[in-house]
Amino acid sequence: MNIANLIGIALQALYRNKIRAFLTMLGVIIGVASVIAMLAIGEGSKKSIQDQVSGMGTNMITVIPGAQRRHGVSMGREGAQSLTLNDVKAIEKYCNSVMYVSPEVRGNGQVIGGAENTPSTIYGVDIDYLDIKKFNIASGRMFSDREILTSAKVCVIGQTVFENLFGNTDIDPIGRTIRFNNVPMMVIGVLSPKGNSTFGQDQDDILFAPYTTVQKRILAISHIHAIVASAASESLSPQAVEEIEATLRMTHRLLQTDENDFRIRSQEELIQSFTSISDVLTVLLGVIAGISLLVGGIGIMNIMYVSVTERTREIGLRMAIGGKSRDILLQFLMESLILSIIGGFLGILLGIGSTQLVHIFMNWPVYIQTQSVLLSFIICTAIGIFFGWYPARKAAKLNPIDALRYE
Repeated sequence: MNIANLIGIALQALYRNKIRAFLTMLGVIIGVASVIAMLAIGEGSKKSIQDQVSGMGTNMITVIPGAQRRHGVSMGREGAQSLTLNDVKAIEKYCNSVMYVSPEVRGNGQVIGGAENTPSTIYGVDIDYLDIKKFNIASGRMFSDREILTSAKVCVIGQTVFENLFGNTDIDPIGRTIRFNNVPMMVIGVLSPKGNSTFGQDQDDILFAPYTTVQKRILAISHIHAIVASAASESLSPQAVEEIEATLRMTHRLLQTDENDFRIRSQEELIQSFTSISDVLTVLLGVIAGISLLVGGIGIMNIMYVSVTERTREIGLRMAIGGKSRDILLQFLMESLILSIIGGFLGILLGIGSTQLVHIFMNWPVYIQTQSVLLSFIICTAIGIFFGWYPARKAAKLNPIDALRYE
């Protein structure tokens, strides 16, 4: 019996029991749709995290103080003051793989502008900070080297601070004076909007001022909270990290046996950490969705058993007029395969459609990979063959005489 005849007989048998066939396919449809949707959500989340981290600067390297030690006992990082401006100058001088470097000091407080006020964070930075963190000036300008040298009371504000203080976006804030913790500062620039970070933090709720101004006039400190740098290229990031570590160990006069009193973090390390977590979640979601696909396969096996039982006399008659066991086996296996293939195709359509609905109505990041669609289809086809084989084999091994006697 050729393939065309097998397909025709299988379709006729399924058409006679349309509702039962559809309910059997429903398990496969839901299983395939679940796998595609879950993997799309997982991959979308991973891609969104990678894009957001990359948006902060793929070459960015951050140095923060390490745990303080007293008499060999770790005192924790809080209040650590191991980083100074000398470290920044040393990195500029000795680290050839570093393109930009800037100190960072920060403080929280209340910003007052006219009759309005809002809590925010002020960052004391150098001019290179904008290039490192990928910020842009929407209007006005960045402060100059002279303003850093003289600890000028000037600042650049983010969009959120601008909107909270001035409300009406038609107002030009350039040249206006605001107060941060009672320190008057003149607004000389407004940052372009950047949105929320990977951690959900509003990146526009921010003020930039010369680091000398924040150190002396607001925080009254001489150390810095962090050093941010940018490698000359993404490929040079590992080399830049090694150079920075060697330079800081030199400036801090650490012996070979001493532990670092600072920590270095690169964006590559951050991306890898998030990617590994996201991969685990994606696999977990895929496994959960795969269980429903397995249940659909069990449904196919169950309905094929019922079909073999109902058509025992038909099987006996086919064998009596010359039908071979192989033909009976292929006939029922074809029915199982058609159920899984049609169910898989409908499941792919449902999965793609539901994924788009999730993206539109819930605003979740989704990313449908071609390989996930192909994998789902291949798996559901394999399930049709696997779960249909045993009922088909049972039908092929029926004794024709016993089958004809079956009531």
